Amino acid sequence: QVPLVESGGGSVQAGGSLRLSCPVSTFSVSCLGWFRQAPGKEREGVAAIARDGTTTYAAAVQGRFTISKGSARNTVSLLMSSLEAEDSAVYYCAAGRELLASPGGECGALDAWGQGSLVTVGS
Repeated sequence: QVPLVESGGGSVQAGGSLRLSCPVSTFSVSCLGWFRQAPGKEREGVAAIARDGTTTYAAAVQGRFTISKGSARNTVSLLMSSLEAEDSAVYYCAAGRELLASPGGECGALDAWGQGSLVTVGS
């Protein structure tokens, strides 16, 4: 099992930016991604990146969020810009076996995920 621990959450005003990071013990996984869950809502995929660097995004965050992999400590990051109140949620890093073509922003067949990092966007 791939251990995942998120960091970088917090509170920000609408229009602001936050970066989430998630060190991964190995990049041998096929897909790394972020999903979120707000109170009373279902879990939804946000962004995902395949081993070859291919990325997909949920329509709600397209153009505002950027997922990337860094060489430092094998980290996958999520840069969230132009944040909106609707982005408030607990964000989870996840590792899976495939990058789904649809819906955007999701890895399939998840093998591991983290404890979550709270993001609160004030309006």
